Amino acid sequence: MAALDGLPPLRDVIQRHGLDARKALGQNFLLDLNLTQKVARTAGSLDGVTVFEVGPGPGGLTRAILALGAAKVIAVERDARCLPALAEIADHYPGRLDVIEGDALKTDFAALAPQGPVKIIANLPYNVGTQLLVNWLLPAQWPPFWQSLTLMFQKEVGQRIVAQEDDNHYGRLGVLCGWRTQAQMAFDISPQAFTPPPKVTSSVVHLTPKENPIPCAVEKLEIVTQAAFGQRRKMLRQSLKPIGGEALLLRADIDPQRRAETLSVEEFCRLANCL
Repeated sequence: MAALDGLPPLRDVIQRHGLDARKALGQNFLLDLNLTQKVARTAGSLDGVTVFEVGPGPGGLTRAILALGAAKVIAVERDARCLPALAEIADHYPGRLDVIEGDALKTDFAALAPQGPVKIIANLPYNVGTQLLVNWLLPAQWPPFWQSLTLMFQKEVGQRIVAQEDDNHYGRLGVLCGWRTQAQMAFDISPQAFTPPPKVTSSVVHLTPKENPIPCAVEKLEIVTQAAFGQRRKMLRQSLKPIGGEALLLRADIDPQRRAETLSVEEFCRLANCL
């Protein structure tokens, strides 16, 4: 990265600021310059775009995003130890990096979003990644404030995000993502690319919002998917018993003997609308 932006190599930055990755914060730092740029490029053109980043750590991905032309990066970082390293990047890119010290789960990203296009690009901390994604997927207002999400997860979570019916990875997350977005796996990243190496492969997933998803109440879809996949091995007439069971399924024109993983997103929306 030094050749790209004139800032010191990330390993030097980490050493100088004593930034050992902490398991309690779900931290694994991505140091490979080619990979941080590849993640940023997956989001498409960043010209004139404001990018939200969560958990920038020492700022490897932050630097790639800024170098590739993002007008501004707003980064939310919970670990105060990382703030001096991020301040060096902010000095290098005057007026283009705002760092907010805080918990991303408690951050109102929509309220922070400026006028103009917004994309979210992040190597998400493993312990909060799925919940953040669900928060961004389920606002009352749709289309959302963001144009796209380019996010890194454990591969298994990535597979659940893009899964469709009759796939072993298909579940509540696949339904919610399939309902409101087009989601695709971009590429995998081996554990050796991180410091420290996690025990699992990571995947970068790219999601873009559907302009007109099937009309459906968020709360009802959550209730239906929770009940259906809470007992996924059972027939739906059994797993959906607490919310209407066979009568609900017949109203939605769905065979009560089917199982949750065989239902399409459209059928789940039908169930929610009949609830």
